[in-house]
Amino acid sequence: MTTTLQLVQRRGWNVWLHAKFLLFQRHRHNNVVLETVGGQPILVLPEVLNPVLFLTGEWLATEIVRSAQTDTPLIPPGASVLDLGCGTGVVSMFAAQQAGRVMAADINPAAARCARINALLNGVESKVEVREGDLWTPLANERFDVIVFNPPYFPGAARNNFEQALRSQGLNERFAAGLREHLTSDGVALLLLSSVGDEAGWLEPLRRRQFTVEPAARHAISGETLTLYRIR
Repeated sequence: MTTTLQLVQRRGWNVWLHAKFLLFQRHRHNNVVLETVGGQPILVLPEVLNPVLFLTGEWLATEIVRSAQTDTPLIPPGASVLDLGCGTGVVSMFAAQQAGRVMAADINPAAARCARINALLNGVESKVEVREGDLWTPLANERFDVIVFNPPYFPGAARNNFEQALRSQGLNERFAAGLREHLTSDGVALLLLSSVGDEAGWLEPLRRRQFTVEPAARHAISGETLTLYRIR
């Protein structure tokens, strides 16, 4: 259950993010920008969420690389991977280093275009296929060993393509309802959530459908804790 304090913290964080964007980041959002993540070039097109400015995509990508050196890699060697809501495709670029194949999907046409460019830019176009569409729609009946999702975890209606990466209504239920149909028998989902987003609202529908949810990694930044959940 969301407490009054959590609601106040969430609203305060939203105000801060908006102010930060207007004051310091707008010029990097409205233009084509070349960022660097883990030593790899990532092109960001206008109207696509920048994984460096908004931190979550950059951290998730580098966590995938870090885990590859452990006994419990997030992406097992040779796995089939779905990067859901791929944005720039930054997660796909790093997942492709371990995966057998990667499917990247996003509802935002600019994001799909951006992910295709980044696959070419990073030399993984033979492993990464990009599709455009809403959540599970472009995937037909395909199943994956690993589904990675960095969702729009702030509640509310998106007003444009860019905000589709930040806000959503009912997407948590739709994700949980379709997840089992797109996982292999031993497959797992990796869901990245924030302490200032609707974390409980995303996890409750999964638990209600008898999924096991456990933290796989955490990262604390100023005023926020990112948690990557492993879902079976």
